[in-house]
Amino acid sequence: MIYELTILTIAALIVAWLYVRNGREKKRFKQEKQQVKIIHNEALEAERRRHELLLDGLSDALFLVDHDGNVCYANIAARKMFSDRNLIGQSPQAAFPDARFIEAIHHCEQKNKPVVQRIVLPQQLSPLGGRENRGVNAWLLDVAPLPAEAYPQAKLRVLLRDLTAEFQSEQVRKDFVANASHELRTPLAIIQGYLENLLEDGGLRDHHQASRFLSIMSKHTDRVSRIVEDMLVISRLESGEAAALSIEPFEFHSCVQDVLERLEHLIVSQEAKVHYGAVDRTLLITGDRFYWTQVLFNLIENALKQNPRPGLTVTVAAKQEDDGIHISVADDGIGIPSSHLPFVFKRFYRVDQNHTNSAIKGTGLGLSIVKRAIEAHGGEISVSSLPGHETKFSIKLPEPSDT
Repeated sequence: MIYELTILTIAALIVAWLYVRNGREKKRFKQEKQQVKIIHNEALEAERRRHELLLDGLSDALFLVDHDGNVCYANIAARKMFSDRNLIGQSPQAAFPDARFIEAIHHCEQKNKPVVQRIVLPQQLSPLGGRENRGVNAWLLDVAPLPAEAYPQAKLRVLLRDLTAEFQSEQVRKDFVANASHELRTPLAIIQGYLENLLEDGGLRDHHQASRFLSIMSKHTDRVSRIVEDMLVISRLESGEAAALSIEPFEFHSCVQDVLERLEHLIVSQEAKVHYGAVDRTLLITGDRFYWTQVLFNLIENALKQNPRPGLTVTVAAKQEDDGIHISVADDGIGIPSSHLPFVFKRFYRVDQNHTNSAIKGTGLGLSIVKRAIEAHGGEISVSSLPGHETKFSIKLPEPSDT
């Protein structure tokens, strides 16, 4: 009996020992499992931070969309773009007001294929919201599905690239070619028409009519030459050649005198007056004299041609001030309506309110050349007009040593 009790006691002790040991093993296993899980989560978090660091280095806005269809991540560029809105947890509709963005995202979801699309928007629908001030803007939308094993928390990535600068440059080039073609076509058609008349039987026998035709053709030939010359000047200024300007100091007063000598015939024929007593005779400008001659010539000629009535007064002023050099060309002509002021420096833009149908118009490039040439010298130009009283072009240049 005693023996049996001893056996049972030993057995109970063994069972108890095994139970305790098993409990300890389970506890240790649980702790090791928890530790492995912590290490795994830390590794995932470190990997996520590395990915986000790479994504934050992108200059393009990038979003991740989760399986619920909401934005779950936005890189630094995206957060800057939508600085006034918190997009995390929001649907893409909150970020993109134009339906084409959402259609592209839905198409990517349904087909499980990347979608790349250029979207052109009016200013009010820009992703930049109220900070957009460039007018029509363009964006590249690149949407693609994400592999589940790499991004378990997201199913799509949405990349948005600002193409507005490239789009607007492209439009400027297209407009320039279209306008230049139109401007050249008109005088060439007139020249061709008069040539056909002269070449007809007896066309050259009427010397009076032939002389009149040739005079008109000569005027339009001059116009074609002026358009080509102006186009070449703008092309040089915009092609980077402005960086190779012939920069040297010159007397601004003598430059004004040279321009007035070139325009003397037009000034006399229109009985106009040009005052330049307010030009500082000691003022030196450090720049390319050729382009400054172009600037003054175009501004003064523009004032004369826009005001063909006798008695116009044009005033040129220039002086050195504490914040730089200030130059102005003003006239007391009929002025420019306020609705036209924002556009006067655009290529081929004309107010045209004073030209008759028979008049030979300007090229429409003069003020564009003025603006480009001044900007090439680090300056800026503005225009103001009080119709019937004064129209004034104001130029501000930095200190000569900074130009």
